Amino acid sequence: MTQTILITGASSGLGAEMARQFAVLGHDLALCARRTDRLDELRAEILERHPERRIELSALDVTDHAAVFAVFRDFAGAFPRIDRVVVNAGLGAGAPLGTGQFEANRETALTNFVGALAQVEAAMEVFRAQGGGHLVAVASMSALRGMPKSMTTYAATKAGLAHLVEGLRTEFYGKPGFDFTVLYPGYIASEMNAGVTAAENKMMVPTEKGVAEMVTAIEKKRASACVPRMPWAPVSVLMKHAPLPVFRKMI
Repeated sequence: MTQTILITGASSGLGAEMARQFAVLGHDLALCARRTDRLDELRAEILERHPERRIELSALDVTDHAAVFAVFRDFAGAFPRIDRVVVNAGLGAGAPLGTGQFEANRETALTNFVGALAQVEAAMEVFRAQGGGHLVAVASMSALRGMPKSMTTYAATKAGLAHLVEGLRTEFYGKPGFDFTVLYPGYIASEMNAGVTAAENKMMVPTEKGVAEMVTAIEKKRASACVPRMPWAPVSVLMKHAPLPVFRKMI
C-alpha cells in the first residue's frame, strides 16, 4: 500500500538513499533539506525511474524552528495523509569539551537536539490531528553510551533524540495507529563521514547496504534497531555493559 513518507535532511547521504529505496517500495515522498538544488536533482532521478511516484519538496533548515512547523503543516495539507516522518537531519561536528570550541558543540546541539525536538513536535502535531502515524528517529550507535573527545556532544544529542521517541512510545503505548522507531546506525558511508574510507574503517558499509537495513527496520516498524545488524547488534551489548577500561579500548 502506498504511503507518504516525510524525510528531513533528504538532500544527500542516508536521507537521499532512504528516499530512493522508499520510492522503489512504492511510497510517495515529502522531502526537505537546506540544499534545494540537491533535492531537485534527487526528485528528477527518482521520477526518471518511478514516474508514478508523487514527490513534493521544500527548503528547510531545522534550526529555523518556525519553518519546521510551517513545512510540516504545508506537507500535511498537500497530501491526504503523512504516514511516516523520518527525523534524519543532523550534523556530525564537535570538539572535546573545554578546548575553546564551544560554538562548534553549540551548533551540533542546536541542530541535532533542539532542531530534532522541533521536528518531533511538528510531526506529533500532524499525527495527533490525523489520529496516527509512524515517527522514526535516526540516532546513532554513539547514543548508547557517553563518548569521548569530539564525539561527546554529538553522542549526547543523539541520545537525547532517542529518548524523545522512547518517551513518546511510552506515552502512546496501547494506542492503535501510533508507531515509534529509533534507528542506531553504525558506520554507514555518507557525506557526514566522507573523510573515512572503508580501508581506514573496516566496519564501514556502503550507503545502499546500510540504508537497506534501515528501510527494512522502518517498514517492519521495529521499536529499535542497530543497523547494519551485524556487527552492531552484538557490539551494542558490549557498548552498554562493558567496564570502562574495556569500553575505552573498544573506541
